[in-house]
Amino acid sequence: MGAPSTVTFDLHPRAKRISSDEEAIRVARELAEDFAQDAALRDRERRLPAAELDRFSGSGLWAMSVPKAYGGAGVSFATLAKVIAIISAADPSIGQIPQNHLAFVDVLRVFGSEAQKQRWFGRILEGYRLGNAFSEAQSRTVAEFQTRLRPAGENYVLDGEKFYCTGALFAHFHHVGAMDDEGRLNLAVVPRGAPGLTITDDWSGFGQRITASGSVKLEGVPVAADDVVPVWRGVDVPNANGAVSQIIQAAVDAGIARGAIEATIQFVKETSRPWLDSGKATAGEDLFILRDVGQLMIKLHAAEAMLESAGLAIDAILDGPDAGAVANATIRVAEAKILTTELAIEAGDKLHELAGTRSTLARYNLDRYWRNARTHTLHDPVRWKYFHIGNHLLNGVAPPRHAWS
Repeated sequence: MGAPSTVTFDLHPRAKRISSDEEAIRVARELAEDFAQDAALRDRERRLPAAELDRFSGSGLWAMSVPKAYGGAGVSFATLAKVIAIISAADPSIGQIPQNHLAFVDVLRVFGSEAQKQRWFGRILEGYRLGNAFSEAQSRTVAEFQTRLRPAGENYVLDGEKFYCTGALFAHFHHVGAMDDEGRLNLAVVPRGAPGLTITDDWSGFGQRITASGSVKLEGVPVAADDVVPVWRGVDVPNANGAVSQIIQAAVDAGIARGAIEATIQFVKETSRPWLDSGKATAGEDLFILRDVGQLMIKLHAAEAMLESAGLAIDAILDGPDAGAVANATIRVAEAKILTTELAIEAGDKLHELAGTRSTLARYNLDRYWRNARTHTLHDPVRWKYFHIGNHLLNGVAPPRHAWS
């Protein structure tokens, strides 16, 4: 860790095309079955999933939300969330890596020029991946940026340092959040290997260990003028971008929760011992375990139903939404994020309580569920979601429109 990236992957991809929502879900389940096989080993040894990501993006799923008008499947956001949850139940690090790529697809849909849409949707459909270079470790808040986009003739150069750069290590291109000379936020897209661009594998979080969410340094990195997306134009324009970003986060947490609950059931059935006072022959007959497993599954079904409802709410505001419709969809997604956050953490903790001491042994690596949940859910605090929901209900105040709301 701490060294510039040397990870290798397919630099000239040719992805399949997803044609429908049903196909997207079927392909996700097929991939998840394979990804689950070595998930514990990859986490324990911090084995970066380059080959798995080539399969993931090569399946066409990273392009599933490209609009139909540009050759994509244009799947429902309910489907997109379900796909990410399915992959995340198998390996949440792999499920998290495309989150910023998928969010950029929607940014491009809303703010990209026609030429940008044609070019980047085309590349995404071919299987090219975009990696995150947005957040910064040294700024006062997550929404403030020190990275600068400066004019250089007819084009620009980028200078700055980024952290939490999920997916950057495995990306063909990087979308960089940067402020221009007028203090406006832009996304500038630069290719892997651009002069002055350094990607460092220095992510040391105890969870989501193989997202390689390390740092990106930009020193006079050249960027073409037509590869700058002026997202600042969306500050006062109602749109779905914030809700799209958040539903992907919620979907990862829903997947972690399902993975933890399924691991609990399997371990209790196959490995755990019954408690001596229970009078039962197996741990699976313990009355208290039965009750808690049932409760966890009910909460999971509620969270997954809320996630689907939130996805459908986003679908309803894709074209020309007004501020009220965006606020309602944002609230719906916030409700899903609360449920999935709290359940992912609870399920990871309950796994060990119900499965018993043996479940803590290193060879099982079952603590990865709690570690992954605790780490990923820190992206944005749900305490503020409770506030925004209550403020909307009681005072009619719309939640803020940004990627953390």
